[in-house]
Amino acid sequence: MSGVPASGAAAYLAARADEAELITPARRALLERLAAFVHDRRERRDTARLVFVCTHNSRRSQLAMVWAAAAAARFGLDSVELFSAGTEATAFHPNAVAALRRAGCTIAVADGAPNPHFRIVFDPSAPPIETFSKTLDHPSLPRSGFAAVMTCSEADAACPVVPGAAARISLPYEDPKAADGTPQESAAYDASCAEIAREMAWTFARAAGRT
Repeated sequence: MSGVPASGAAAYLAARADEAELITPARRALLERLAAFVHDRRERRDTARLVFVCTHNSRRSQLAMVWAAAAAARFGLDSVELFSAGTEATAFHPNAVAALRRAGCTIAVADGAPNPHFRIVFDPSAPPIETFSKTLDHPSLPRSGFAAVMTCSEADAACPVVPGAAARISLPYEDPKAADGTPQESAAYDASCAEIAREMAWTFARAAGRT
């Protein structure tokens, strides 16, 4: 369990939302596609379903799903459903889980190894996020009409077509895995967590017409 109150995640996300100037024009162009998908579904009174994808569904795709959910809640977008998946299933990596705890999320393990199910709370007033590592064909994922958001270049290359996706958006992030087992480990995961939170805050503010 985190030693930081769950309300700390809201403050963390608010701080990242105030860092929009750190997002480059090139990244904004990629994020704009994601914001447009959410906005267009909202205009049609439809639910925007997003599946964040990376190779092992262990780090970047999980972080993106969590911060997308937090950002959607922050900007009042209740017709959004968030998912994550991989081309392989492994486990939500402990270093990524630790980074979310340091960012203020409260996280409980719902069941155990080797692929634990987690319950994540970013705001006590919001429903918890239930997550674990899974592949794109898992029955919990939408079958059609969703946006596949490719958060790593390996998954992007491995899945030139995602069956059922209405949109496929390339949004790669550097893998903090490179720092595993080094003195830079925590800093690398914290940087990745912050970058993803910052970009999800910008995206959902844009989708809500707030930027």
